[in-house]
Amino acid sequence: MGLLQGVFVLVVMVVFDLRSAWGSLRHSQSPSSMKPQSGPASRGPALSSQAFLSPLQKASQFQSLDSRGFAQEPLGFQEKQLLQGPVKPLDWRFPIVPEVRRELAVDFQLRQPVTPSSVAVQCGENRVLVEVKKDLFSNGQLIQPSGLSMGGCPVFGEDSASRVLIFEYELQDCNSVLMMTEDELVYTFALTYTPEAFAGTPITRADRAVVGIQCHYQRFYNVSSDALRPTWVPYASTEFGVEVLMFSLKLMMDDWSYQRPSNLYFLGDVINIEASVKVYNHVPLRVFVDSCVATQVPDVNAHPRYSFIENHGCFVDAKATASSSRFMPRTQEDQIRFQLESFMFQGGYSPSIYITCIVKATLASAPSDALRKSCSFSNGWFAADGNHQACGCCDSTCGPDGGNAVPFGGVQWEGNASLGPVMVQERPKTLVGFQ
Repeated sequence: MGLLQGVFVLVVMVVFDLRSAWGSLRHSQSPSSMKPQSGPASRGPALSSQAFLSPLQKASQFQSLDSRGFAQEPLGFQEKQLLQGPVKPLDWRFPIVPEVRRELAVDFQLRQPVTPSSVAVQCGENRVLVEVKKDLFSNGQLIQPSGLSMGGCPVFGEDSASRVLIFEYELQDCNSVLMMTEDELVYTFALTYTPEAFAGTPITRADRAVVGIQCHYQRFYNVSSDALRPTWVPYASTEFGVEVLMFSLKLMMDDWSYQRPSNLYFLGDVINIEASVKVYNHVPLRVFVDSCVATQVPDVNAHPRYSFIENHGCFVDAKATASSSRFMPRTQEDQIRFQLESFMFQGGYSPSIYITCIVKATLASAPSDALRKSCSFSNGWFAADGNHQACGCCDSTCGPDGGNAVPFGGVQWEGNASLGPVMVQERPKTLVGFQ
């Protein structure tokens, strides 16, 4: 009997402990039990009840807690403030605009290049002597003789000691251009320097240069004779002038009334040119323009070059470019006027144009012919003086002998006349708006 009571008491205790453990497990799995408790008494039973759980039950308990998201529960605002610590007060101000430092005015003047005095000219009776320093630009850089020429003539000699290049030629050589004024004969040469690239490189440090050289000679000179000296004549010497016909080219106004004071034109403008011959105590003469060439430098053989009158008086520019260039009707025998539509050389380095023409003069009584004519093109060739038959050869070759046949009357004069520089610029561009 006593043994049975002892067993019964033991069974009751085991059942009580199992119920306590099951209640503790349910309490731990509820969301309210997951919150931290503030009193120590509440933690005591929980710890004692968990002591009866097996390791397998503890592992399943932790898995259940993870699956319910206990570790990922978001923190409240107070918890975040506690984690972040004390917050400093916001200190913000408007940004200070930096003061712009004013630039001080500097007294600056662009230094203009100084024209070097490196070319010397000596004009003789029938020859010209030109000396050129190898330091052509006065910058310490010596030029190569192969890059220097005078109207196509190469360097004649060199003074190595003084570093001077020498040209010495006849006045009629080196493509010289003869111009005549009322008092002088002027021979003009073009001294051209074309820089060469440094060996093994494509660069150069020198500019292309063109120097104009002129020799002036008086057209009139005195010849005296003292063979006869009559006592009743206070001055017995005889004087006379030796004259050469003077051919000239002039830029004229639009109405041909006066010589044009400006040499500036724009593309598309018409250039009025008058070719004339001065006659002093001479029989009446008629002037013709035999040929004309335009270049960018005074050298008539320079490139690029454009021949706009050729074949002994054929104005080919109008036929080649459909321009309005033409000879004007003749008003005086000793002058011929023509109009040239302005142009520029493609890719040219300068807006300057130099015009050189061969001008002929014959007796005014001599009729025009294939070698002495003034022909223009407009849907066909026609002559300025009405003799249109003389223009029939403009599409072929006029004259079998190159134009040297003696005209009617057996008298002909010929010379070169030059004009330039003529400055041609592009017209200012304007924008037109449409509404």
